Amino acid sequence: MTNNTTKADVLIVGAGQAGGDLASGLRQQGYTGRIVLVGEEPYVPYRRPPLSKTFLSGEATLESLFIKPQSVFDKHNIECMFGTGVESIDRETRTARLYDGTTMEYGKLVLATGGRPRRLSLPGADHPNVHYVRTIADILKLKEQFEAGKRLVIIGGGYIGLEAASVGIKKGLKVTVVEALPRVLARVTAPEISAFYERVHRSRGVDLKTGVGVHAFEGDALVDAVVLADGTRIESDIVIAGIGLIPNTEIAEAAGLTISNGIVVNLHTQTADPDIYAIGDCAQSENAFFGRSMRLESVPNAIEQARVTAAAILGKPVPYSAVPWFWSDQYDLKLQMVGLSQGYEQIIIRGDINSEAFSAFYLKDGVVISADAVNRPQEFMIAKKLVADRVKVDAAQLADEGFVLKTLLQTPA
Repeated sequence: MTNNTTKADVLIVGAGQAGGDLASGLRQQGYTGRIVLVGEEPYVPYRRPPLSKTFLSGEATLESLFIKPQSVFDKHNIECMFGTGVESIDRETRTARLYDGTTMEYGKLVLATGGRPRRLSLPGADHPNVHYVRTIADILKLKEQFEAGKRLVIIGGGYIGLEAASVGIKKGLKVTVVEALPRVLARVTAPEISAFYERVHRSRGVDLKTGVGVHAFEGDALVDAVVLADGTRIESDIVIAGIGLIPNTEIAEAAGLTISNGIVVNLHTQTADPDIYAIGDCAQSENAFFGRSMRLESVPNAIEQARVTAAAILGKPVPYSAVPWFWSDQYDLKLQMVGLSQGYEQIIIRGDINSEAFSAFYLKDGVVISADAVNRPQEFMIAKKLVADRVKVDAAQLADEGFVLKTLLQTPA
């Protein structure tokens, strides 16, 4: 080896939830080899969900975002290289080249490279008052402008957009949300739930516009107004774009790995190269529960894939078979979702949808395939088991709040 070459038994590229959990999990299960964790941001692995919620609002400190402090990584002899990244991979020599020119050999390589916000392509989208929500740096920049009375225009009615809208209202900003699709949360939930959240946001003061896209930005140094496709002009001081995530697959693709909406991996998170794995937001993974490949953007998915990868590296492989679940905090509402509702045939609402505490169950052939719970954490825990066990239910019982939901767990399909 040359002076600027070193070797890691496990090299983890990406220091987010998935990468950090994998490093810790390997040590917890007795792995003694050299682990190197490389991350482009200058921070230990941190939680991203609070960025658009409590961190943006000022309720959470920077330190509270950290999953584990640096001292824990030091204690477990996990070598951390933060503020740098991997430029390229050479599979033949099993080496990775870092931004600083260092070449690192690896025994096993894990790509936990995450994703980046999909950018607006309009002229003016690079102005300093146009923001994205993905990193600590993004929020620190946004917080400098996030002041009461400012006119905030949010492009995108998904989780990020609606969470940012709720914080904006709480902080006294004048908030407009623009969603090109006919309803908010259209990709993840039923029309009934979309309608509920639209009512909630409008009742809190959000000017919500659906079914119309953004046509142009006006302004020289800053975006002074957002012009919609129907000609509507919305004056703005701040613009936030929440229009999706692009998986970071470039170094994997350049190395000849298979890419299809992410880095393609098997049930054990392994790529076609047996020494390279991919986990988290960047991975298009086989899932034994669904019997198909999918890419999921969620903390529980990152945690589970880290667990599966640790088992594979330790020679005790277990298949990735988790049922996905998600959550979103908006105002005083906690939305918890489990399963995937695509292809459902019937939706059953349990409780009064106007009371801001209810559950929605998605059925296919009478089986619970997904559920949304708003401010009903106990029902959500039962719903997770109903989905995981593929329980077939009687729709009338499910809708009857007098019926004890837990009894359904005794009758799997």
